[in-house]
Amino acid sequence: MNHAAWKPPFVPSTLFVAFAAALLAARAQNPQQAAPSGAPTSGTPKTASQQFKNIQILKDVPADQVIPAMQFITASLGIDCEYCHVEHAFDKDDKKPKVTARKMMEMMITINQENFEGHRDVTCYTCHQGSAKPVSIPVISAKENSPETTEGASITASGNPAPESLLDKYLAAVGGADALKKVTSRVAKGTVTAFGDQHMAVELFAKAPDKRVSVMHMKEGESVTAYNGKVGWLSVPGRVQMMNQQESLGARMDADLAFAANVKSLYSKWETLPGEKIDGHDTWLVIGHQEGSSPLKLYFDQKSDLLLRLTRYIDSPLGYNPTQIDYADYRAIDGVKTSYRWTVARPGNRFTIQLEQLQQNVPVDDAKFVPPPPPPQPPPPPAH
Repeated sequence: MNHAAWKPPFVPSTLFVAFAAALLAARAQNPQQAAPSGAPTSGTPKTASQQFKNIQILKDVPADQVIPAMQFITASLGIDCEYCHVEHAFDKDDKKPKVTARKMMEMMITINQENFEGHRDVTCYTCHQGSAKPVSIPVISAKENSPETTEGASITASGNPAPESLLDKYLAAVGGADALKKVTSRVAKGTVTAFGDQHMAVELFAKAPDKRVSVMHMKEGESVTAYNGKVGWLSVPGRVQMMNQQESLGARMDADLAFAANVKSLYSKWETLPGEKIDGHDTWLVIGHQEGSSPLKLYFDQKSDLLLRLTRYIDSPLGYNPTQIDYADYRAIDGVKTSYRWTVARPGNRFTIQLEQLQQNVPVDDAKFVPPPPPPQPPPPPAH
C-alpha cells in the first residue's frame, strides 16, 4: 500500500507491529530460521510439532502460525508471554496457566465444532475480552443505557455509494493514476512516538513498484521492517524473522507506491456501509472480501474522499489479529497527496509516526532491500 501500516499514504503499518512480532518470535523456542533469499523451500512446510518442542494442541498447524496464535492469546487476555511460559524455556510446563490454556483451546475447538459447524465463532476473546480472568457477573454501568430496539438497527447497503465509485474518488483525491505512476521512489525521515512520550527516529525507503524498508533507531539497535517485492522480513539486533504469507501480503500493500490505483484489484467483492466518525469526520466504510482471505476495511472521508482509516487482519489458528491505521496531515508533493502522520493501533499497543522530511523520485540503493543473513545458530550441546 502506498505508504500508508503497515497504505496509499506513505505509511509503514508494520513498523512497530512487526517490531513487536519480532521480539515475540525472538523469545520463542528457537524455531529454525527461514532462508534469507526468500526462495521457496523444497518439500512440505513444517508443522508446529516438527519445529517447536512440546506442542500439544496446535501440532498440525503450519509452524509459521504459532507466533500469530500466541499473539492472539496475549491480546485476548491482556497478558505477556511469561504469564504462561517459563522465560527462555518455552517448552517447559512448569506454569499452571500454560496447562489451563491447552484445556481452554480444546474447549474452544470443541464448542465451534459441535455448535458452529467448525466456524471460529467462539474465540479466546469471546470470554476474556482483554482480561486474564473472564468476568462472569454482569457489570453495572455508570449510566443508564437506552434500550436497544430492532427498528432501524440494521443498515443495508441500499442507497449507499457504490464501493467502486468511492475507490475511484479516493484515487482522484490523492492525485490520480497518472501522478502515481510518476512516483518511482520515496525517502522520508520522521519520529515515532510510543509508550507514552518516548520518541525514536525512523527512516523510510521505498522503490516502485513494491519495495519498502523502514528503520527505527532504538537504544538497543535498529528495528527493521522490510519487503522487497517477493518476501518480507523483520529484524532486531541478533534476530531475523522472515514474514509468513499473510504478513507478506500486508507488507506488499505497504510497499505499493500506487496503492490507491491498485487496491480495487486486490479483492473480488466490495461493499459500502456508513462508517463511524473519525476525528469529527463522517466516513464511508468500504469493505473488501476475497474467498480464503481476511477482509480489508477502508474508511473514506465523505468530504475529501481521502483515506482516514484502514483495518486489516492477520489470521491465526485461534482468531484474527487486527491492525488499525489512522491517517492525518495529508500534504501534496509532486502532485500526489500523502499522509505525513499516522497512528497504528493493535490490541495492547499504539504508536504514532510523524514525518518531518519526504522526498520523491530520488535514488534508492537496491542493496537496502536485500534480506540480512540469519544470525549464526549456537552450537549443539556436547554429547554425553
